[in-house]
Amino acid sequence: MTITRTQVRELADFRDGEACAVSFYFQPSTPRNKAHKEDAIVIKDLAREAMRNLESKGKKDCGRSDIERIVQMTANLRSNGTHAKAIFACAARNIWREYDLQSRLPGTQLFVDQRFHIKPLAHLLGAFPRLGVVLVDRHRARIFDLCLGALTEREDFFQPLTRRGRSDGFNGYDAGHAERRVGDEARQHFKNVAEAVKRSVEEGVFEKWILACQDSHASQIEAQLHAYARAALLGRFHADLGHVALDQLRADAERIVERWQLDRRTELVEQAVNQARSNKLGVTGLRRVLRSLEQGEVQTLLIGENFLSHAVECASCGHIDAHLVSFCPVCGRATQEVVDVGEAILPWVIRRDIELFYVKDDAEFDQIGNIAALLRFRSDNVQPITATAKAKQGSDDSAYYPGRLRRYARG
Repeated sequence: MTITRTQVRELADFRDGEACAVSFYFQPSTPRNKAHKEDAIVIKDLAREAMRNLESKGKKDCGRSDIERIVQMTANLRSNGTHAKAIFACAARNIWREYDLQSRLPGTQLFVDQRFHIKPLAHLLGAFPRLGVVLVDRHRARIFDLCLGALTEREDFFQPLTRRGRSDGFNGYDAGHAERRVGDEARQHFKNVAEAVKRSVEEGVFEKWILACQDSHASQIEAQLHAYARAALLGRFHADLGHVALDQLRADAERIVERWQLDRRTELVEQAVNQARSNKLGVTGLRRVLRSLEQGEVQTLLIGENFLSHAVECASCGHIDAHLVSFCPVCGRATQEVVDVGEAILPWVIRRDIELFYVKDDAEFDQIGNIAALLRFRSDNVQPITATAKAKQGSDDSAYYPGRLRRYARG
């Protein structure tokens, strides 16, 4: 089963101070022999380490049944290198979820905490838009969703070609008419495809999309695209609808996405740094980013791939503070320490559909604290109309109530 954005959001929203949320990620390794026991050994070691940590905290039975069930499953996990797996479990809340993922995880990992550990999912999904792949030829089109390495067909439509007679007529007279008719039918088919893409973009089914077609058809298809659809097009590659395998289609589409992500990540880091320096729509550093997240200002969040910082979180109101204070400055309740603040803020990011990029090997980004954000707006730049500001307008209230004063004047 492939995970969806809605399911990721549900996992991000889960939190229970009394329960144990178990998160398991399996990254297949290359087997060194026919026994295929390396992964099973790694999983057993992780399970023992997790149980020792729980016992040291006085939670000997917390998550034990879920961890034991995960270990028992290792016999069915084979290191074929094709699919990774994620499992999220909480026996106290009757939760057990299994998902297939791309084989791109940093490694096999096991976590037990008050909330599910979703950082590996954020790496895979955070900067990945709702993406469509449109495979087209002169009389057929197949439209797919591409998410977390899974290619799922959404729509398939066919434009039947007009039957031609056995003869081209006297001196080939009918041949020209038939050729034009076939050309008109193809253009109408491409127009229908363009309309379907436009509808998907407008309705939010796709944020971005990729075109797959024969090179000879590309210009005809792109000529029919609406401005919205053209702006959302990430790229194009050659594919023959009648012969391309779905695995090849997915791989070619993902290469285009990876190039786009790299270019966009580089551009956004530069924008965030420049906007922060000029005190405009950008902030850097953990304290400023946390404040902007709570204010709802953040549009894009940029985090160093190995970013790790301590903070405190209020179990009552959810406030996260970079200052290690004992009591929440918002509601006054006791706080608890957060070892990985980058993980703690992910529920906010996912819940609010904030674009997320992890930045790797960037010296300038390291210097600004390994965390930054681009903002939709800055709340500190919004100046409310105060009594003082109103007094500067003089006794004439027409600037604030022009309609009312004009009505009184007419009276």
